[in-house]
Amino acid sequence: MAKSPEKTGEPASQASEAAENTENTENTGAQPPRQIIVHAQYIKDLSFENPNAPEILIEPPSQPDVEIGVNVGARNINGEQYEVTLMLSAKAKTEDKALFLVELSYCAIVSAPGVDSATLNPLIMIEAPRLMFPFARAIVSDMTRDGGFMPLSIQPIDFVAVYQSNMAEKAASASNGADKSE
Repeated sequence: MAKSPEKTGEPASQASEAAENTENTENTGAQPPRQIIVHAQYIKDLSFENPNAPEILIEPPSQPDVEIGVNVGARNINGEQYEVTLMLSAKAKTEDKALFLVELSYCAIVSAPGVDSATLNPLIMIEAPRLMFPFARAIVSDMTRDGGFMPLSIQPIDFVAVYQSNMAEKAASASNGADKSE
C-alpha cells in the first residue's frame, strides 16, 4: 500500500521533492551531487593511413608494435558548456614498415551545473573523457578493421593519470616560462 504525503500545506509533488532533497543532503553530508551532462558527442577529425597497401595486406607481417597516444583538452564554449576533446592516435609498424596510422579527435559538449570552480576542471577533464572513451575506442576499432587489419582494441585508460600528466606539463612549462623571463 502506497503511503500518501502528509498534509503540510504543500502540494504532494513539492512535499516528496523536499523529502528527497533532505534525504540526499543527509546522505552526502550537505554536498550537492556532482553531475556532468553530455549534450552531444561527435567526431571532429578522423584520419586513417595505410601507407604500404596493398603489399602489406598481401603478405601479412609478423606481430606489429602498436604505439598508442592519448590526450585530453577542453575549452569553454559559452560559460556553462565545454567542448571536451579526446585525442586518440595509434601507429602500428613491424620492423621498418608502417602498417597503419590512426588519428581521432572525438568531442563532446558537456556541462556541470552547480559544481564549484575547484571541482569543475577535474570533473570536465577526467569524467567527460571517461564517458566518451567507449565510443572513441569503437571508432578506432572499426576503422582499423575497415582498413584491412585486425580490429585494434585499446585497453581502458586511466584518465586521472592523463589529467595529472597534463597538469605536470603545464606546471613545468609555466616554470620554464618564468625562468626565461628572469
